[in-house]
Amino acid sequence: MSHPPLYEQLYTYIANAIAQGKLTPGDRVPSENELAEQFKVSRITSKAALEKLYRDGLIERKRGKGSFVSLKLTATPGGVKPVNATPRILGVVMPDFAEVFGLKLLYSIESQAAQRNAYLMFKRTYGSQDEEEKAIRALLQLGVSGLIVFPVHGDYYNQELLRIVLSGFPVVLVDRYLKGIPASTVSTDNARASQQLTAYLLTRGHRHIAFISPPSENTSSIEDRIQGYRDALAAHGVALNPAYLMNRLQSPLPLALNLEHVSSDFKTLHTFINDHPALTAIVASEYNAALLAWQVTQALHRDLEITCFDSPETLFIPSLFTHIQQNEALMGSTAVDMLMTHIEQRCDPMNEVIGFDLVKVGDVPIP
Repeated sequence: MSHPPLYEQLYTYIANAIAQGKLTPGDRVPSENELAEQFKVSRITSKAALEKLYRDGLIERKRGKGSFVSLKLTATPGGVKPVNATPRILGVVMPDFAEVFGLKLLYSIESQAAQRNAYLMFKRTYGSQDEEEKAIRALLQLGVSGLIVFPVHGDYYNQELLRIVLSGFPVVLVDRYLKGIPASTVSTDNARASQQLTAYLLTRGHRHIAFISPPSENTSSIEDRIQGYRDALAAHGVALNPAYLMNRLQSPLPLALNLEHVSSDFKTLHTFINDHPALTAIVASEYNAALLAWQVTQALHRDLEITCFDSPETLFIPSLFTHIQQNEALMGSTAVDMLMTHIEQRCDPMNEVIGFDLVKVGDVPIP
């Protein structure tokens, strides 16, 4: 596994020092030369790290004096505290929710918050990082005591989210985490779940298995699911075929769930499956991707076994696919309890990994 660039490692080191209180607002940050000498890196590397810290609002520059931890990070010794904050009001930020995934999570958050004598303010971001930043700012201005955030997919970290996490404001991330950033998280063990799902197909005799998803960059849940897929292949002695990794889907993303993107993704999957006649099975990162793949296989008259993460639960229609069922109820209640702990007492970041179930449906014959 490749390591992040040196400047990112240096950035993370300083950001962690700020988050842990080793560097506090107003403290001087070592200069380019000092960092280069201390960590045995080039000045170009240390300069790049400082530039990123400055862009993300973690440090300020004073002409002739150097760089200092930003005073905007906090208004009190304990970290960022929004003006007129009302205790026991929690902000919840999610891209979207549906019966497939998110609805039971939200129900659980609301139920557990009520038991903890807390109220909710809820904002949807529709998969947009700009909307996520606006939602976080709005909830802080409204005086929430803490935030539960389901981060959106993105090519980069949301600066507003990064800022409040590093400042020590009570935040719990659900389903995803920020690599190298000390934030509390509640999530499924996506790598292990994907490994089990892929292993299920392998034990059924499949050897040509594709993995399909939206872009994975800076989306830890998808990155981990891809890693689990790779691990399962390796454990069963099956060589990874890079051509079987297809992460160009757009329609599963909340902001792109429309006829134009569904049509485009249908054509993309149609070409992908048609170009790989040896394929016998698919692991989809989510239900909508699996459903689209199923429609393509029907059009192509291909009998592929399709599996996925999550599936709508109903008493009237059975699940179409063998899938990983995440424990949304436990994720939601755990997120609330964790956030209340952060609100009531300053503590180190916590990470909870929630169990899952592999739900099997009718077997599909292997061609």
